[in-house]
Amino acid sequence: MKFAIKAAMVLSVLALAACNNPDKFGGAGGMGVNDPGGMYGDGTIDQAGISDPNSPAYFQQTIGDKILFLVDQSTISPDARTILMQQASWLVAHPGYTAIIEGHADEQGTREYNLALGARRANSVEQFLISQGVSANRLRTVSYGKERPLAVCSTESCYSKNRRAVTVIAQGAGA
Repeated sequence: MKFAIKAAMVLSVLALAACNNPDKFGGAGGMGVNDPGGMYGDGTIDQAGISDPNSPAYFQQTIGDKILFLVDQSTISPDARTILMQQASWLVAHPGYTAIIEGHADEQGTREYNLALGARRANSVEQFLISQGVSANRLRTVSYGKERPLAVCSTESCYSKNRRAVTVIAQGAGA
């Protein structure tokens, strides 16, 4: 009996050790299997790029890539307007980049309602950026509804983080 317990413990430790291999997907930070082309890199932000005003890392960290919305709203707030004006200026100055605007919602409500709300949020951002001079052919929208939360819990602090639109910068001219 003691031998069986010891053997089970040793096997458990070995199994856990096998799971703790940070390079098990070939150096892609876990993205290698689902990201064979390496489009998303290792999921980290190049710290040197944050100080380069021409880099997507600068856009994300210094200008800001996300804005927040109130409950059941797709109206752009004054704070969000300030961020979006800076995003538009950066995009106009960097015509070699395109942007995907992701619309998100909190987990309250049905999947269908939240997909529609996320679409309205993404479209509001797109229209604002276009009104600021960004070419429409460089922008695309997508709604994730409540499918990709930043925070998961049942409190307003989590819900408020998930009611957002995120502008994702990509290299390449618009079609």
